[in-house]
Amino acid sequence: MNQVAAELRKAVTLPATAVALAIAVIGPIALAVLNAFNVRDALTTGGRVGYSTPAEAALSGVPLGAVGAMVLGIVVISSEYTANSTDAGGGRQISTTLIASPRRWSLLVAKTAVVVALVVPAAVVSLSVSLPAATIIIGDAAPPDAELSMGRFVGAGLYWTLAALMALAITVLARSGIVPLIVLIANGTVVSVSFLLWKVTPLARYLPDLAGTRLFAGETFTAVDDALPPVTGGIVMAVWTAVLLLVAAVVLTRRDA
Repeated sequence: MNQVAAELRKAVTLPATAVALAIAVIGPIALAVLNAFNVRDALTTGGRVGYSTPAEAALSGVPLGAVGAMVLGIVVISSEYTANSTDAGGGRQISTTLIASPRRWSLLVAKTAVVVALVVPAAVVSLSVSLPAATIIIGDAAPPDAELSMGRFVGAGLYWTLAALMALAITVLARSGIVPLIVLIANGTVVSVSFLLWKVTPLARYLPDLAGTRLFAGETFTAVDDALPPVTGGIVMAVWTAVLLLVAAVVLTRRDA
């Protein structure tokens, strides 16, 4: 527990952690509020809208929150590999950390616990505010929300957590935050490589992002037509995360710092 507490103190002092938390908490709320206003205006004026419930408006910000969660997973470990200034000797923090914590696998366990400790509260706060805000804004204009399922909100928090842990594992393998930051965020926001691969083979639905999306996305809002069921998708993403963390632990243990 002392190692987890030490790593948590180290993480919360990083400026990048504050930025990532702001993206994870404020970003989805702002997007949910914006989309809720659009839904209300469309419903009251008879315009076209892709969805009409407060729950869907609240969940519309989940992908943006996942970006913040992934940044958290990256910065918790990438700061260890950032070179210090020449005045400080030009070394990297990871060397000092491994002297203080020679059992490398326990270091990764501590980093994993820190990521979970940061992401889960961020998800709880963000989603707990997004749904009431969207409900108040849309108000009586919304039809009865028969499809509201709190399981989708729990799934959204689980999706953020698994995405952050995958980012942590990939950053350990890359020994840099730049590559994971570009690849994971671009894949999740600009061009989804998984979606492009799905157009080639249906096996791509077993890739972690497409599988995990079903944890929170309704059947009509998934990127692919033959998406996995929610529970299966969650299990597939969890297996990907566990395998990546295991590989990261093996690599971290066997290679030079």
